[in-house]
Amino acid sequence: MTSFAWTLPLAAATIGALHTLAPDHWMPFAALARARGWTPARALRTTVLCGLGHVTVSAILGIAALTVGLGVAEVIGGRLAALAPILLMIFGTAYMLWGLRPHRHRHEKHGTTEGALFLLFSSDPCVALIPLIIAASGGGWTAIASVILAYEIGTIASMSILVTTAHAGARILRTPFLDRFGDAVAGALILTVGATVQFLGI
Repeated sequence: MTSFAWTLPLAAATIGALHTLAPDHWMPFAALARARGWTPARALRTTVLCGLGHVTVSAILGIAALTVGLGVAEVIGGRLAALAPILLMIFGTAYMLWGLRPHRHRHEKHGTTEGALFLLFSSDPCVALIPLIIAASGGGWTAIASVILAYEIGTIASMSILVTTAHAGARILRTPFLDRFGDAVAGALILTVGATVQFLGI
């Protein structure tokens, strides 16, 4: 690749990394990992899978834009992105209420929480990837693939670092209150993050 050909993939990786700084991209994972007692490996695996879902939907919308037009794809992506904080608030509220139930009734099937997170993140595309794919389309499918891959690496790597760091810090906090009401606290945090993202429009 020429130096110019590296410009779009580098921009994609940078944008992918920077957009994950928003708390809704890492706080829910760290909070749930602490509440559910996940190992660092399980927290990381869940983060990577959800990151893949997040990027894949974004990539599909970007590729669709080549056919249906940038405007249509951005409208669809924008509406999905606008819905994401609301879904996060609903999930946080439901999880908080579930966490307040008596301990003897709080059973969860393996993978339920991870599955819910995957669906949430898959329904929240990043519309910033769409114009990057359009810009790369002049270089053919190789250029498009390089942009998508770079965006994916930037997003997942940044999410993984943030979640791993936050989870490590959260695991140090050992109090009877958090041990007893950890799920409710996690739900409240997720609800707060969703409300903050919705209010700030980030």
